[in-house]
Amino acid sequence: MASPLHVARGFAPTEGPAHEVVALAFEQRERSRLRAQTLGGEPIGIDLAPGTVIRHGDRLLLDDGRVVAVHAAPESLLQVQARDAVQLARIAYHVGNRHVPVQLGDGWLRLLPDHVLRAMIERLGGRVTEVEDGFQPEAGAYGRGHVHHHHDDQGHGGRIHAFDPRHEAPVHDHPHGGPAAHDHDVAHEPGHGHGYVRGHGHAHGPRRG
Repeated sequence: MASPLHVARGFAPTEGPAHEVVALAFEQRERSRLRAQTLGGEPIGIDLAPGTVIRHGDRLLLDDGRVVAVHAAPESLLQVQARDAVQLARIAYHVGNRHVPVQLGDGWLRLLPDHVLRAMIERLGGRVTEVEDGFQPEAGAYGRGHVHHHHDDQGHGGRIHAFDPRHEAPVHDHPHGGPAAHDHDVAHEPGHGHGYVRGHGHAHGPRRG
């Protein structure tokens, strides 16, 4: 008889020992429902509240009382460096305008592979290299309870939002064709004045009468 699949439906305190470890890529940590496998080879289920985003360092509580520590699984990333802090800040500003998740380090930025953003960064003078590491973007780039949803083969999954829900609601009021004009696609959800933004797409130009 096959062993029962144990499922995590909530979180455990981050202090204290963990019985198992599971390594999840960023895309998996954005989902609230999925199947995974611990580093010890045990399959487990994760069934959290819709919209929940899992972070590196979280502890999941299985239905048998065991605690599973979450690690960010190594994945391909773009690492961005610059000649000085001013140039790196300028690059970070323009990347931030695309509302994509970004990890900050000592003299570098990291983001998920994207050929459009890479070309933009290189035009701004940034040096881009490919690295393999766990992706841990800034916590303000995504937060539990305030994410856009999409359906996947396991049910609802959370998509990152550009702002942490603990902060004030963002204002998306950039003038078209002005200095803050974007060159991305915006996917709007019904009832929202803003959307999940990817770093691809078109540039907004001046409105024509």
